[in-house]
Amino acid sequence: MIDDDSDVSALEERPSRSQRKREALALQKLGVALTRLTPTQLALLMTMVTLPEELLEAVGESRRLRSRAALARQQQYIGRIMRRVDAAPIERALQALNAKLTG
Repeated sequence: MIDDDSDVSALEERPSRSQRKREALALQKLGVALTRLTPTQLALLMTMVTLPEELLEAVGESRRLRSRAALARQQQYIGRIMRRVDAAPIERALQALNAKLTG
């Protein structure tokens, strides 16, 4: 016999599909924020936190692209990379950088 209680508890522990999408979108937005930094700001951010080489290459590639469709694909790719890395240090460093730049 299948234990219905364990099935229910397993479903409750797993985030909903909507929640996973919201988290993925938030990480993608964080990655896109990296693409909007100037090269000087990005270098300053790199002194605060180590960014994976793959992420740096994707950010650099997004600067080169001009097509809206290509930029959208690149932003999705950056979001995919962001899901594999620990985004908390990147987010803290970005907030510190913004605080430093604004005053």
